[in-house]
Amino acid sequence: MIHTEDADGYRIVTLDRPEQRNALTPAGLDALEDAVTDCPEPVVYLRGADEAFCAGADFSVVADVANAADADEDAVEPFVRRGQRVADAIETSSSVVVAGIDGPARGGGVELAAACDMRIATPDATFGEPGVTFGLFGAWGGTVRLPEILGLGDALDFSLSGRVIDAAEALRIGLVSRVVDDPESVAASLTENDQQALELIKARVRDRAPKAEQEDAEVAAFEELVAAHADELRELSD
Repeated sequence: MIHTEDADGYRIVTLDRPEQRNALTPAGLDALEDAVTDCPEPVVYLRGADEAFCAGADFSVVADVANAADADEDAVEPFVRRGQRVADAIETSSSVVVAGIDGPARGGGVELAAACDMRIATPDATFGEPGVTFGLFGAWGGTVRLPEILGLGDALDFSLSGRVIDAAEALRIGLVSRVVDDPESVAASLTENDQQALELIKARVRDRAPKAEQEDAEVAAFEELVAAHADELRELSD
């Protein structure tokens, strides 16, 4: 279900369940979390197999949760928390995680992409949060991250309408940062940068502490990099 391979300086993680448009089961979510958190490489490239990125949660799992909820009110929370935990693991990973979106991303697939540091689409990518059409919504952190990424107005439009948008509109509203033919090439290009700098920049940009604390952490991170690369910096000045 989750296929992992290490390329030259980065890890490729493939959601490999194409017959279900790479929909995720609880076991798949756990495997995805392990693939990202156990990665020694500075960059992770997350993609879907064949013609989809990810359809989100497997509907049979959602149905099982609904059936269990009839008898046990606590059945829903573990399902939601697992997805939130995996999205958080992607967001807080020391590796830079690049989502390569080629084909449909729906529901939880959009939410996992939203947790990634970069979202790179192909012209064939499409995006949608269809849960509202059958009485649900994206609860793997989508209501938190989408307003941060899109702004309040576009996040509400996207989530409340349930409509599918194409790569061009996703680029316009900021859901993706680039539309290219080969998203993996973007992930590969990041490995040309300094690994320590990649990790520290991600940590600093994602910091949600008060401004003064962020600035103190920024100073400390910059000092760390200067100390680590003092010789190279001196050579640049010669």
